[in-house]
Amino acid sequence: MSRPEQRHVPVPEAAADVNRWQQLVDADPGHSARYADRFRRMRVEGADLVGEARMVDAMLDRGSRVLDAGCGPGRIGGHLARQGHRVVGVDLDPALVEVARAEEEGTYLAGDLAELDAVLAGAGEPAGFDVVVCAGNVVTFLAPTQRRPVLDQLRRALAPDGRAAIGFGAGRGYPFEEFLADAEAVGLRRELLLSSWGLRPAGADSSFLVAVLSGGVR
Repeated sequence: MSRPEQRHVPVPEAAADVNRWQQLVDADPGHSARYADRFRRMRVEGADLVGEARMVDAMLDRGSRVLDAGCGPGRIGGHLARQGHRVVGVDLDPALVEVARAEEEGTYLAGDLAELDAVLAGAGEPAGFDVVVCAGNVVTFLAPTQRRPVLDQLRRALAPDGRAAIGFGAGRGYPFEEFLADAEAVGLRRELLLSSWGLRPAGADSSFLVAVLSGGVR
């Protein structure tokens, strides 16, 4: 299964409170358009762009509510919407949100995941999602000071029995154990650790982590 989110994107060193994706966009205004075009080309070439979405779909009853956190151009959320789920995507990058709105099914909002409560409330979208999916190395672009606040916002977005599925690669400045400690600190409990969206178990030498976590607000 192709996992395009593992392709290395150079990530600049960030200040403690600066989102690294925003740094890339500020330094290169064409970055977002090229990013979206790359996935369009991969789709035309027949690449598998929905492996993450298939795993999430298997976790859900039909017609569930899904939050695609860091949705980018909507490749995951769009597939899940086509499977009959009610999808809301949120991304910091308004250019990518515009692509998702134009090309994918679902509802897509521009906003900072560190302010997710306010972004959802402003759009009339209540919390209580059955699954929050956060793929594409999104958490590695967070500034260090954003990590726990964003994880707490994702937890707050979950239904009481909801789960979060968060995946990212090693070597991107956010060690797996540090991430898991941050998740635990905000009340997210680990249910399952995998080394791919294809359900391979995680090991000590895994270069990728998919963490399935629970702990929705009750």
